[in-house]
Amino acid sequence: MNTRPIPRTKEAIPTVGLGTWQAFDVDATGRAPLAEVVKQFFAAGGRVIDSSPMYGRAEAVVGDVLAELGAIGTPFLATKVWTRGKREGIAQMAQSRHKMRAAKIDLMQIHNLLDWQTHLPVLRDMKQAGTIRYLGVTHYSHAELAQIERLMRSEALDFIQVPYNVADRTVEARVLPAAADTGTAVLVMRPFDEGGLFRRVRGKPLPGWAADLDCTSWAQIFLKFIIGHPAVTCPIPATADPVHLADNIKAGFGRLPDATQRRAMIAALDA
Repeated sequence: MNTRPIPRTKEAIPTVGLGTWQAFDVDATGRAPLAEVVKQFFAAGGRVIDSSPMYGRAEAVVGDVLAELGAIGTPFLATKVWTRGKREGIAQMAQSRHKMRAAKIDLMQIHNLLDWQTHLPVLRDMKQAGTIRYLGVTHYSHAELAQIERLMRSEALDFIQVPYNVADRTVEARVLPAAADTGTAVLVMRPFDEGGLFRRVRGKPLPGWAADLDCTSWAQIFLKFIIGHPAVTCPIPATADPVHLADNIKAGFGRLPDATQRRAMIAALDA
């Protein structure tokens, strides 16, 4: 799979990750497809798995599935702190590490900037101690993008996580340029606009130029639009369906769009 370097360390990570929101919040009866999803993900070269305490049982399910599958891959585990208070945050992060069965978390993020002033110094201490490898912040709201930009410029974040897709390009104006300027890696949530992109192209044939980008589906076009931006490190589409996983992961291979081709992608959505 194609990779992108994390700017601060130059560590290479694959360009398609795996989100867990809703998809991994299941009971024991729903875990069989997830084991196949993760197995295929690793087999294709995937590594980045993103979760959060906000996602119900997802962290524990990730840990259980990884334990069940054994040493079939090298996950890059990302999760979040989503509470107020220093003591509460430390306790929650320890619980996350336990649920994910991880000796250390690769990336710990402050979910939706909740009490970031309290948590960020703690994350710095944890990074220094080796409990986590990278730190960052997330938010889904356009209203908070200015704050994320300020934090990138003032706090030397390793990662941010923001919404971005061919229909929602708000972060192109300031956030992605700031990430490039500050050497901040970018995870992308909502790469399919929560399914809205598929509704907009339902019944439409793939454009003829899709083959020029080694795309065989709309999902791959949508993901390659995101990866085609040089400031993006990795989109993290969530799925519990092995068929969808196999489709998504192909976006990590082959040619990427240039600026002209990305404009054609936008036009294809609006056609």
